[in-house]
Amino acid sequence: MRFGILGSTLVVREDAAAHGPAARPVALPGARLRALTAALALRDGRAAQPWALIEEIWGEDGPADPQDALQTLVARLRRALGAAHVGSGPEGYRLLGGDTDAAAFRALVAQAASAEPARAAALLRDALALWRGPALADLPSREDAARRLEAERGSARRARPPPAPPRPPAPPPP
Repeated sequence: MRFGILGSTLVVREDAAAHGPAARPVALPGARLRALTAALALRDGRAAQPWALIEEIWGEDGPADPQDALQTLVARLRRALGAAHVGSGPEGYRLLGGDTDAAAFRALVAQAASAEPARAAALLRDALALWRGPALADLPSREDAARRLEAERGSARRARPPPAPPRPPAPPPP
C-alpha cells in the first residue's frame, strides 16, 4: 500500500498480479477521512495518540464527542483500507503495511546526494515527480509538517545540477 501526502491525500493498493504489480486507488470519501489518513501517513508507521489526531483533524472546531467521532472515523478507514492496515493499541493508532511518497522522496534525495552528477539529476527528477501539489493538502492543521516537507522539496530543486551545455556540432568528414 502506498500513501500519498505530497499533494492531496491518496492511497494506492499495490497488488501483485499475474503479470506484475498493479496499482489501484483506494476511495477515501470525505475530507475528515482523508485528513485522518494524512495524519497517520505523516508518522511513517509510528503511533499517534487519539488527542493528537483529534487536534489535527478537527482543530478547535472539534465535535461534541471527539473520542467517539475519532473511533467512527478509524472504523471507516479500516473499511476502506482493510482492518490489517490500521493498527491500534495503548500507544494510539498507526498505519501498517505501507509506505509514503514522502519517504520515497527522502530516499531518492539521499541517494542523489552520493551519486554521480547524471544519476543524481535523474534521482532528483524522480523525487520531485512524486509531488502532486502542496504537501499535506487535506490535513487542516498541517503548517509545521508541510513547511518542513516544502523546505525539503526546495532543497531538492536547488540540488539539481544545471543542464549540460549543448555540444558543438561535429565537423564534417574530410
